[in-house]
Amino acid sequence: MGFFEKLKSGLGKTKESINEKINNVFSNFRKVDEDLLDELEEILIMSDVGMETSAKIIDNLRTRIKREKIETEEEIKVALREEMKKMIESKDIGLNINTKPSVILVVGVNGVRKNYIYWKNCK
Repeated sequence: MGFFEKLKSGLGKTKESINEKINNVFSNFRKVDEDLLDELEEILIMSDVGMETSAKIIDNLRTRIKREKIETEEEIKVALREEMKKMIESKDIGLNINTKPSVILVVGVNGVRKNYIYWKNCK
């Protein structure tokens, strides 16, 4: 199995895990309230989205729920997905390695040989 297949497989597992957790939350809640939003935020944090990013996503979702009067499970899921997508697409700050020393953070799922990719490209 090649690098991209491993990466795709790992990300697929992560996606399934998050979807399963979100679906479980909706099975426990019948109305849109702060408890539901708190549970969704906890899922995002526990899924390694990050504390600040998770809080921002949920704050945006909360505002959107009030503004658009979102009430159904499907509407919330769509809005949550769109808010997460906005966060991913929001910034392109580029790579600045003109400073010495420069630090590069390599992110990826376990088992995709991140250290190999780094050392291979540093020759």
